[in-house]
Amino acid sequence: MPQDFKLLSSPLQGFTDFRFRNAFHEFFGGIDTFYAPYIRFNGKLEIKSSYQRDLDPENNHVPELIPQVMTADADEFLLAANYIKSLGYTELNWNLGCPYPMVTKRGMGSGLICNHEGIDHILKRVHDETDVLISMKMRMGYEHSGEILDTFETLEKYPLKNIAIHARTGKQLYKGGVDLEAFQKCVDRAKQKLYYNGDITSVSIFKERQERFPSIDHFMIGRGLIADPWLPFMIRNDQEEYPLDRWEKFREFHDRIYTQYDEFLQGPTPIKMKMQGFWGYFAEQFDNPQKIIKKIKKSGGSRNYQTAVNEILNTVQK
Repeated sequence: MPQDFKLLSSPLQGFTDFRFRNAFHEFFGGIDTFYAPYIRFNGKLEIKSSYQRDLDPENNHVPELIPQVMTADADEFLLAANYIKSLGYTELNWNLGCPYPMVTKRGMGSGLICNHEGIDHILKRVHDETDVLISMKMRMGYEHSGEILDTFETLEKYPLKNIAIHARTGKQLYKGGVDLEAFQKCVDRAKQKLYYNGDITSVSIFKERQERFPSIDHFMIGRGLIADPWLPFMIRNDQEEYPLDRWEKFREFHDRIYTQYDEFLQGPTPIKMKMQGFWGYFAEQFDNPQKIIKKIKKSGGSRNYQTAVNEILNTVQK
């Protein structure tokens, strides 16, 4: 398998913050570039403290981190661009990919893809008023996969670093399969550099994507990275078998993020909900995911939760 490719961690809001990123890089590795979950303003021209903590260079110990913004407002975009520049970052990724209705109904995320005038206005102001490099994270469209093709004429007016495309529509959310034929149309049409994103969940699937799209050398992994933390390492090393210390490392990784989130969230309910969210993905590593999720949900308080995790991991480590 050719090694001249880059693996990127696609951001997942509520999951891939600096605590997760640092632990992931330490225990598993394999990711060249991490994207931070998006900055969002909610009508106020200020950077929330949670975003400040997440982007603080002193809190991040990964090879490369790229901040992201989700907005349909040029002033908000410029505030984010100037803020991340003040921290030493040189690139800002614009999220036109989020599929959730609470976002798209406000004309943001994938709900903005058909608003060519709005996209043009924002990109013009940003390129006129700041020297921060801009990249894009997009879906194929919101309603149908051909919508993205109509945006290329607008995007080609600007020196974008790249366009990362999740090969689904916004309306799909994460249901159904990716549309590889539609992505090929993007490859054929786009004049700017494209990255591939969508359903890379195994080494074999990665190889299939790589063979299907030989001109693509940057691949984003989102949910698959949380569901199988060893995946980037195994892709990078072109191996199908897990390392012998698979579960030992996963236990150390789990304990690290659990401890850090427990200290930060301060309370039994927040940490319970946080870890249940993670186990919604972690469980996919096991033979019976629903049984694992049920066990975690029934565990209750901290001591019972830790007992449940030990029982789950002791079983697979035997």
